[in-house]
Amino acid sequence: MQSVAENWLVFSLTRSAFFLGLDAFLQQIPILLFSLVGGVIADRIDRRKMLLTSQYVQMTCAFALAVLVGLKVIQVWQILLLSFITGSAQAFGAPASQALVPTLVEKRDLPNAVALNSIQFNLARVVGPLLAGVTLAALGMVWCFSFNGISFLIVIASLLALHVRRQRSSVPRRLREELAEGIHYVRRKRAIFLLTALAAITTFLAFAVITLLPVIAREVFGQGVRLYSQLLTFSGVGSVAGALFVAWLGRHRRMGVSALAVQAVCGVLLLAFGLSSHLWASAGLLFLIGAGLIITLATISSLVQLLVPDELRGRVMSIYMVAFRGSMSLGSLLAGFIASRAGPSRVFVYNGIALFFVAILFFWLGRELRQPDLAIATSNLKSA
Repeated sequence: MQSVAENWLVFSLTRSAFFLGLDAFLQQIPILLFSLVGGVIADRIDRRKMLLTSQYVQMTCAFALAVLVGLKVIQVWQILLLSFITGSAQAFGAPASQALVPTLVEKRDLPNAVALNSIQFNLARVVGPLLAGVTLAALGMVWCFSFNGISFLIVIASLLALHVRRQRSSVPRRLREELAEGIHYVRRKRAIFLLTALAAITTFLAFAVITLLPVIAREVFGQGVRLYSQLLTFSGVGSVAGALFVAWLGRHRRMGVSALAVQAVCGVLLLAFGLSSHLWASAGLLFLIGAGLIITLATISSLVQLLVPDELRGRVMSIYMVAFRGSMSLGSLLAGFIASRAGPSRVFVYNGIALFFVAILFFWLGRELRQPDLAIATSNLKSA
């Protein structure tokens, strides 16, 4: 709900695709700045408490935005600042959250768990825009931000009730040494390096579609927030469908190849979306793009989780999150810049072509994605 309301608020205040991209950039750039440190801390302290602190900060930012809008003193710089603070909290919370997942399920069930986690996240993307559209029309933006703040109370209560096994503590060393150990592991483990790079490129090229949807609704189809929320819903429903497919499929020996194949298809779909001027065709393409992206990214994330040892999990997952979320922010910023000058359709055409050829390149050069380590990792699950 907050994403819909905030994007629409920024666009209403500025009428600028660039500021839409800048807001998304400032939400994500803290991932580049702080996640690696967050990953080291997640391997040192109680991950649950670390995640709780992140939730408290994000809740405060949501209520602050609601108050500023309610008092009618909101300015775009305030939105950008709160976006940066929220992103900073997520930079420390995300590695802890990712590292917690394997402590909640058995390793053999990890691919299914990652997919199911994607379902709940993307189900919120389906329900959220629908509720946001109704709330914006009936109650106004203040309540969209207020409901988001209230929702953190439920999350915090859930985390307080959660009992997880403590990770094995290691002898504390200098932060730089522990960070270097995680980076060295990712560089040495070629399969993880390739998977991390693949996730980064996918989010850089593909997630601009979400950032630019307000521009598509307004400039391509000449409509307002209702169509914007509907387009988000089509994307979210597709994502849920893709996550359900991954959860049903579970582990298999060709997970790397399947991720590359679906990514190539997503490239073609993005190209078609950029060329489409028919509303229902565009909505259908958004559904398919959402499904394809989640299939690709859930599969990649599952493989990374399967390959990394628990004592390095916080640091390795923080590196993965830097690649995943950081590239998303850079992609949103570049997409907003290009769209403000050449129009949003060209962004999707260029990015779709690039995404397709990236999949071909990784299939050709990434031997590790086709067999050795990934096959070993998935086959070892049978004895787990």
